[in-house]
Amino acid sequence: MNIVKLNKEQGVALGLIVLAVVTRLIPHPPNFAPITGIALFAAARFQSKGLAILIPFLGLFLTDLVLGLSAISFFVYIGFGLILFLGFRTKRTTVPTIMFSSILFFVVSNLGVWLLYYPLSLEGLISCFTLAIPFFTNTLLGDLVYTGVLFFTFSSIKKHYLQPS
Repeated sequence: MNIVKLNKEQGVALGLIVLAVVTRLIPHPPNFAPITGIALFAAARFQSKGLAILIPFLGLFLTDLVLGLSAISFFVYIGFGLILFLGFRTKRTTVPTIMFSSILFFVVSNLGVWLLYYPLSLEGLISCFTLAIPFFTNTLLGDLVYTGVLFFTFSSIKKHYLQPS
């Protein structure tokens, strides 16, 4: 059995991701969630792409076992994976990156809602996305807040506690 050893920075990153994942289990406004922040943060902080993929997906899956899995979960995971991929491709996590991630997740998850719950017509597609627009505000705010908190907290911890003596 091959055990992965994390350095101090990776341990801090893991701890922050675990805390963010746990926030999915406490009451929060609809769509104000840590998913995008976790994906972008994991992609930026773990040198191992395997860990960057495994850790957040595992956290998402474990909380989904508590919250409940549904047919739409498949599309949530696809959106999450695409955001991870985007995180791997970008050099820095910026506000435009976060906003693009929010839009990407909105499109993928609502395509899933349309495919599963609406008439498969142009009218059904328009209706689905139109009704989803009010939820996008919370999605975008949650993505900006969680991503900012994860990166800022990590940076502060690294600066104050992880510097060589």
